[in-house]
Order: sequence, then C-alpha cells, then structure tokens
Amino acid sequence: MEISSNTNRCASQLTAVVTSFNQGEMIQEALKSLLNQTILPDKIIIVDDGSTDEKSLDIIRGLESMVNQVPIMVHRQKNSGVSAARNTGIQLANTTFALVLDGDDKLEPSFVEQALPHIKKSSEIVAVSSWMKTFGVLQSIVCPSGGDIRKFLSHNCCPATHIMRCEAWRKCGGYDETMRTGFEDWDYFLRLLETSPKARIAIVEEALIDYRTVPASSNVRSMDKRLELMKYLMEKHSNAYAKHMVDVMLDLEAISISRLYAWESEMKKQILNSNLSDASKKFMKSPSYGDGGMAAAVRIAARI
Repeated sequence: MEISSNTNRCASQLTAVVTSFNQGEMIQEALKSLLNQTILPDKIIIVDDGSTDEKSLDIIRGLESMVNQVPIMVHRQKNSGVSAARNTGIQLANTTFALVLDGDDKLEPSFVEQALPHIKKSSEIVAVSSWMKTFGVLQSIVCPSGGDIRKFLSHNCCPATHIMRCEAWRKCGGYDETMRTGFEDWDYFLRLLETSPKARIAIVEEALIDYRTVPASSNVRSMDKRLELMKYLMEKHSNAYAKHMVDVMLDLEAISISRLYAWESEMKKQILNSNLSDASKKFMKSPSYGDGGMAAAVRIAARI
C-alpha cells in the first residue's frame, strides 16, 4: 500500500475509527486515505465487525502488522452492526475527538486539516463533516448543509463520515445499536444535537469525502423502510419534533416543491417525445389532490 512521503503533522487528540465487515481491499483504500492526510490522526483503530470472508481477514491481519508513523490497532468483535462497531472504536479511542470512517469510503488528503479547526474553535460544534464526491454507480457532488437540530428534523444534513466531539458522544449515549436497518447516522446526529440547546454540526463546503455508491448498499436499502424508520425517529425524538413542528413541516414542503418542479420539467420533455411512463400516465389521468399534485398536472398539461 503506497503512502505519500509527506511531512504531515499529527492532529491534536484525534483518533480515526474505521469500521469494516467483509470489505476486502476497500479497507486498504480507506486506510491509505487516512495515512495520506496532510494532518494525521494520532492513532487509527480498525474495528472488524465479525468479517467471515477469508480475503478480508487476511488483509486485516496484514494491516495489523504494518509499521507506520501512526499507530494502527485492530479490534475484532462478533458481528453486531455498524453502530456497535463505531461505539466500540470510539470507546477505545480515549481522545478528545474521533473521526468515523466506513471501510468502503475514502477521504481527500486535506479532510482533517480543513475539518478539525471548525470543531476546535467552538464548543457549540459537536461534529464536523464536508460535502461528498460519490463514485461507483453514481458520479456526483452531494452538498449536505449541517446546522442545528431544526435542520436535522426534516432530513439528515450530515454524512456518516465526520469528526465528532467524544464528550458529546458520551453525553448522548452513542449510536443506537438496535438500529441495524438504516438511519442510525441520522438518529445519532439528532442525539448529538440534543446534548445542548446551542449545539450545531458544521460542514466544510468542499467535497473532501469520497463516498462509494452501489445498488445494494445499506443506504439504498433503507429507503424501502423509510416511513417505518421515520416513525421510529419521530417517536424517539418526539419532544424536538413537537417543539419545532412548524420548521419541520415547512422544510418538508420546500423539499417536496423542489422535487415536484424537477419532475414537472422531465414530464414536459417526455410528453413532447410521447414517451410517458405508466406511472406518469396514471398521475395525469388522476392527479393527487391537496399536495400540489393537481396544480402540477395543470401546468404539465398546459406545457407552461
């Protein structure tokens, strides 16, 4: 594994926690991206969450024996899910800050250098992340906004990869280890933001996270249970939702309007090409009412 020969400084009180489960050579790419940071973490903890693939196990053993300027520790546990793996790594970190990185993702070299100052300059910042550059089946730039708890109630505004304040992690109780079908990151950020009325999550407005996209990822699969998971979040954080209900409803409506207009534009193009899908034909024959659907159908029909 090629590591850049730089004169990197070590970050003050930062441990990188990398979680892995049957990820083969991808874990090497994640580790390389950490070791190529312009400011290095003090140490790296790899939590293997019960891998069974022999190639993955061989690679993990090889990483454990590597000699680097940053100490690497491997912790093995029975398969318990990503939330449990992250909690284990952060517990072992024993530092002021922890960087959480999934074993199939990577970081641009300046992630730590650009992100860490945000969380160091204010105790109100409980976590910091950045925009993402996706690779794999989707090549795009994703721009989450961060913010306070009001922003996070309508949708998740922070990537899973981030630097956290470990004191806030302890205060909120860490990741919910019962959540193994998705949204564990969103729930965790809500819990972090509930630790203080002024708590905020900061975002570096540059794509410094390389996020791998695959059709069968847990993030994609969680959409099948989105309503069920959202119900769980709303009941779990009911006080915050009740307090900020107007903000939540307006944010959701804004998201809905934005997607509605984008869909309208595509519908108009498809009508011109006489290439409407069955779902679109059904909608135009019987548009929804009370949610902006009928107005959208009128605009589409009029080709506005």
